[in-house]
Amino acid sequence: METKQTDPPGANALQQTERASGMAQGNTTEVSNLATADARADAFVSARLLAQPLPVYPGTMPATLAEAYAIQNRAIQLWPDRLAGWKVGRINPPWDGVFGTDRLAGPIFASQVSRATGDPVDCFIFQGGFGAVESEIVIVAGNDAPPEKLRWSLQDAADMAGSMHIGAEIASSCFPGINDHGPLVTISDFGNNNGLILGEEIPGWRAAAPTDWRLRTLIDGREAGYADATTIPGGPMESFRQLLEITAARGLPLRKGTLVSTGAVTGVHAAQAGQTATVEYAGLQTIHLRLLSAHPFNQTDNPPSS
Repeated sequence: METKQTDPPGANALQQTERASGMAQGNTTEVSNLATADARADAFVSARLLAQPLPVYPGTMPATLAEAYAIQNRAIQLWPDRLAGWKVGRINPPWDGVFGTDRLAGPIFASQVSRATGDPVDCFIFQGGFGAVESEIVIVAGNDAPPEKLRWSLQDAADMAGSMHIGAEIASSCFPGINDHGPLVTISDFGNNNGLILGEEIPGWRAAAPTDWRLRTLIDGREAGYADATTIPGGPMESFRQLLEITAARGLPLRKGTLVSTGAVTGVHAAQAGQTATVEYAGLQTIHLRLLSAHPFNQTDNPPSS
């Protein structure tokens, strides 16, 4: 998802770019060091487990990509569920120039994945925080990514893709200002993800182009956005390619079956509990969502989706 722009945080822009470049090269030393006992990660995890709002950011906001992903890494370690996928969001100008990348990533856990069957799918928004619905193109990894492979071409990424589906992301955070302070804050709080709904596979997707993948989003029955996948710079496969590099640099290479939501095709549509949302794609089964207030996490209430 996209984030609002503010002035870059304290660290020198050149230093941030150099650290971001080092991370892209697979240098995760700083990430490993920062990931231990981070109180900010603890606060984000606790708030989500209890479904309680965080009115202010819990500590000093991260100043580098490495620091932001270190907080996220620690949160992944603490979360009581297995990693099932990743969301990819956009980093807008001028931040993309500062950090040397225009994508960010956040984890999706097994209990947060639902499969659309035609009936409304219950999705959860943190009350007192931020909530939105995004229509997405979802790519499923067809193979395990070689852990030693740090550089991926677009063709390499296409060869790794097993299937392509329509889907929806629930973007929600206990921190209401998650999108007001730039992409590093978004990264640090699970990438602002709180669910993925997987729809039907797009037929003939390998021979198609982003202009062919048109999605329509409705909130409470009213159109909130309509667009094709060219709204994602470079298209969904470019998001998948960049994620392959981001996760490799973090020592978390993609595994076969990993779900990857590739970006908000029609935009980021603010939503709250009590509303409904719909994702439409001509010729495929419509995805119906029912938005509810998030409740304290109980893994037995949310068995991992198969």
